[in-house]
Amino acid sequence: MEYISRALFGIANSLLIPDIILLILFFLRALVLLGGTYNGFMLRRRNNQRFNHLIKDLTPDGIENLKESLPQKTDSLYVRYLKDMLDNGKDHEDYTDYLITQYETETVKEVNLSRLLAKLGPVLGLIGTLISMSPALVGLSTGDISGMAYNMQVVFAATVVGLVISAVGLFTLQLRQRWLAQDVNNLDYVARILNQKEEHP
Repeated sequence: MEYISRALFGIANSLLIPDIILLILFFLRALVLLGGTYNGFMLRRRNNQRFNHLIKDLTPDGIENLKESLPQKTDSLYVRYLKDMLDNGKDHEDYTDYLITQYETETVKEVNLSRLLAKLGPVLGLIGTLISMSPALVGLSTGDISGMAYNMQVVFAATVVGLVISAVGLFTLQLRQRWLAQDVNNLDYVARILNQKEEHP
């Protein structure tokens, strides 16, 4: 039993360094995601001020005005799909359905990243916490206060970093899901107006 316990402790301790590396990588990825979300928010704000009111009051006769209001060059995936729909979807209902489905597929990748961070952040933080607690307790039992203090720092750091990763993931997940729902609703509405134009030229 002693050999099994030592093997188990060895396996657990060997996971500490990979866990810390993953925490650091996920933390950096969360910062990048947070910056990208902020850029996306500012881009959406400009686009909404520019043409969102045209979509809200869109009629078959106002399609050309909407096309002219769209920026020629943009980093917005939503605007690119909207332009494609206005340019090529007026005579093909199946193509507009394809564009909406394809847009959902591409944006779900970013939503999945947020969901992954939200779930794995606490898991990695908990793993780092539990692994570091073992040598901290050993240091306490042997009177090694400095060693115990160092391991407790690792315990708290792993917990905090894991929770920060999870918080960023949850925040961006909620925000991007709402954006996706709004964009898909707008694309679906524009597609129905295009179909009305086709039916009643």
